[in-house]
Amino acid sequence: MNAEIITIGDEILIGQTIDTNSAWLGKELYEIGISVKQITSIKDAREDIIGALDLAATRAELILITGGLGPTQDDITKQVLCEYFNTELVVYPDVLEKVRSFFKSRGREMLESNNMQASLPKDCTIIPNNLGTACGMLFNKAGKIFVSMPGVPYEMKGIMVEEILPSLKLKYKLPIILHKTIITEGIGESFLAERIADWENSLIEKQIKIAYLPSPGIVKIRLSLIGQDKSKMEEIIEQKVAELKQLIPVNIFADQDITLENTLAQLLIDNAQTVSTAESCTGGNIAHLLTSISGSSNYFVGSIISYSNEIKIQELGVKKSDIETYGAVSKEVVEQMAVNVRKKMKTDYALATSGIAGPNGGSEEKPVGTVWIALAYEGGVFSKKFLFEKDRERNIQRATYAALSLLKRKICGQLV
Repeated sequence: MNAEIITIGDEILIGQTIDTNSAWLGKELYEIGISVKQITSIKDAREDIIGALDLAATRAELILITGGLGPTQDDITKQVLCEYFNTELVVYPDVLEKVRSFFKSRGREMLESNNMQASLPKDCTIIPNNLGTACGMLFNKAGKIFVSMPGVPYEMKGIMVEEILPSLKLKYKLPIILHKTIITEGIGESFLAERIADWENSLIEKQIKIAYLPSPGIVKIRLSLIGQDKSKMEEIIEQKVAELKQLIPVNIFADQDITLENTLAQLLIDNAQTVSTAESCTGGNIAHLLTSISGSSNYFVGSIISYSNEIKIQELGVKKSDIETYGAVSKEVVEQMAVNVRKKMKTDYALATSGIAGPNGGSEEKPVGTVWIALAYEGGVFSKKFLFEKDRERNIQRATYAALSLLKRKICGQLV
């Protein structure tokens, strides 16, 4: 079964409201074996709505519409649906009573305009909305299913979860869609794709679809397989994952959808180890990620954000002469930062960063995006120079995940 999503509202087109409904709907439909072929956003205008409905009916069996069901004058979806399905608005007494009860239970005054919420197309199936006053509506036309829902995300989700999704799964024999996510770090998307090209080609005969989902510091590989025999599908997917792990063992840190910081947290807890940070260009972002997880007090001790050279000297014991000779963004300085913060915090590991995040401050010798990262541990220190891009926010994120990657590899005995 194919679906199309139509979102109605001027506020979406002018960027005032972000359309999160389509992303959520697409994900939920895909999980039950329904493929979204098109997403269309249109303004609150009669001709646009009718045109979108006509086009959608040529492309999909299921058309999901959100928005335009409120009590204000610009909410015209119900009136246009009446025209499209050749019917009229009528007052549903039971719906009107529910609207009144909704306001009364919340101690709010019901305005005259709210009575409009009980006026619905005569020839449709009313879908209850337990979280608001705008009911959903279901129409059938020429074998196509049209569902209109409120644009408020939590109300739309309530209708889908409680009514529409269960009904679709019950009524139609939908295929099983199996997903597997493998998360990699320390390798860019293009280099990763080149390294596993032969393996990727082998997926075709198994009818496995692959998607690369890059974000700062990591690349997710999502495998998808459609079929009816779940156990056989799981066997096929796991075989291909095992092959991938042999190809890039160092780069894979999880074969489930989990963050690098969560993986690190578990490793540190399992090994009863602790970590501290000394951050310059990352400005505390490493510490933020490490402490964003419940139970982080078991492994995270503290951080020094040493943005200025004075703090590097005073709080971290970095030699002033080394800063003057090599510069703050250097192997010599970042290694001292890591070694000394580890000593000061009495931790098993310490991470340190010093770099030029941008967009200003670079030079020919040290351009924007130059970052030195060091990892101190019992008996030694490891440092590495990275050359990122010119975007400040991305550089901070990439440096953060590069640092976490070094720590993960050290704990796992993969640091080279």
